Amino acid sequence: MSNCLFCRIASGEIKTDFVYQDDQVVAFRDINPQAPVHVLVIPRKHVASLDDVKDEDAPLLAHLMATLGRLGREMEVHGSGYRVVTNHGADAGQTVDHLHFHLLAGRPLAWPPG
Repeated sequence: MSNCLFCRIASGEIKTDFVYQDDQVVAFRDINPQAPVHVLVIPRKHVASLDDVKDEDAPLLAHLMATLGRLGREMEVHGSGYRVVTNHGADAGQTVDHLHFHLLAGRPLAWPPG
């Protein structure tokens, strides 16, 4: 989608320093970090939210989860722990209508999240 911020980032139209990229996903640091480590992992394919995930997207979701685990190890936060969050809709805090996962780490994270 030409007007989607994350599609523009994933395509390279908006220059971003990727911490990881492959043919299906990209990962980059959040511009408003909520923890010392705050990385967004997004699919290159436009999927607006979890509500828009189709059965045929199952391999993509598995790849997103594997990428999150890989980043946790590569960023060396797997030992102390990290949180993976996705939001759906305004009440949950979704501000960009493109499926994305937040990897948060580097400090103790409270529960419940607020």
